[in-house]
Amino acid sequence: MALIRYSTSDPFQNLQDTMNRFFNEPVGVRPWVPAVDIRETENELVLKADIPDMKFEDIDVRLENGTLTLRGERKFEKQKEEGGWHRVERSYGTFERVFTLPETVNPEAVTADYKNGTLTVTLPKKDIAKPRQVKVQISQSN
Repeated sequence: MALIRYSTSDPFQNLQDTMNRFFNEPVGVRPWVPAVDIRETENELVLKADIPDMKFEDIDVRLENGTLTLRGERKFEKQKEEGGWHRVERSYGTFERVFTLPETVNPEAVTADYKNGTLTVTLPKKDIAKPRQVKVQISQSN
């Protein structure tokens, strides 16, 4: 997967780069990038990725050097039936999403769960990063 750095100095360069990729990719190939939601609570970050029609074995979640990487492959299953496809709009193939994590995440306690086409990665915060309140005693001076 090529990393592309976008510059805001020339707004037309982004359009040109997009059009170049569009015309240089093989016909019928659409890159697949699953939609992701990230929510933060007091104690954790929760990442949810939509990856329907995938087998558990085809999903890879890795945490390394402060980055979370989601990889997988949704395979196109050709069924041996009479007739043909009228329309194929869903994207298939491999994907990779990489997220830089804040230093507040506890990498030893990260968990992932895959259910009903949604991958949920729970990233607990380190105890030191959790907000806490301390009651300050006030002394009275005369």
